[in-house]
Amino acid sequence: MDVFRYAAFSSDPAGGNPAGVVLDARGATDAEMQAIAAEVGFSETAFLSPRSGGDFGVRYFSPLAEVPFCGHATIAIGAAFAEQHGAGEMVLDTRAGIVKLSTSVTDGVVTATLVSVATRTASLDPADLAAILAALDWSADDLDTGLPPRVAYGGAWHPIIAARSRERLAALTYDFKALATLMAARDWTTVDLVWRAGPTVFYARNPFPPGGIVEDPATGAAAAAFGGYLRETALVEVPITITIHQGDDFGRPSILTVFISADDAGIAVTGTAVEITSRS
Repeated sequence: MDVFRYAAFSSDPAGGNPAGVVLDARGATDAEMQAIAAEVGFSETAFLSPRSGGDFGVRYFSPLAEVPFCGHATIAIGAAFAEQHGAGEMVLDTRAGIVKLSTSVTDGVVTATLVSVATRTASLDPADLAAILAALDWSADDLDTGLPPRVAYGGAWHPIIAARSRERLAALTYDFKALATLMAARDWTTVDLVWRAGPTVFYARNPFPPGGIVEDPATGAAAAAFGGYLRETALVEVPITITIHQGDDFGRPSILTVFISADDAGIAVTGTAVEITSRS
């Protein structure tokens, strides 16, 4: 199997979130896909299986385990497929449900937009919030009360925790083992830590211990979940487009553009992607 390597949500190979992409994984076993993901070593590698009906089955593996959906690897799929077969529309059958993906190419740069599965939010148990804050070494005073803690879904579940200040977000350190244990028990994929810079601009950081990764540089699934959270809690007037900056605090700047419709449709997450290295 040929493995493409792309940086998603960036036009610079040194930025964004790296993902592996296998465009034809038909016949591969779970063990083989897991082994390839571990060898690639990125937070996720996507395995595409073309089908006779024109859609594609997709599986996503971190170096440690399979995940139901991964946004940045989906953007990477779009870029790899567009550069090999041309831009257009794709329908992806993921373990989280059907995700639509569209691509375009301008001046050699691929832009991809995914439309997530239906989003939903749930309350965050106060004991779980306390455990998250303890692992982060945050206090309740560090939280932005205008963005209340919730758990949100856009293909995978993510607690949404909003910081009161940019400085609090930038100074992120956490107890990896404690957070990993809690997240495994709750089936959370990342913790989406956000700071509101303005009405439509946010900064985010996403601890990702379930994948064996300290932090994700750009998290499309969390961006979709966050868009659904904003809509379902009526914290923004929809329809609206927001921008999420992620990865700035550890040298992999990423930009995620999120369109939140006024209806209950999936959230659209857009980003560029660029190849890091040739196939292996």
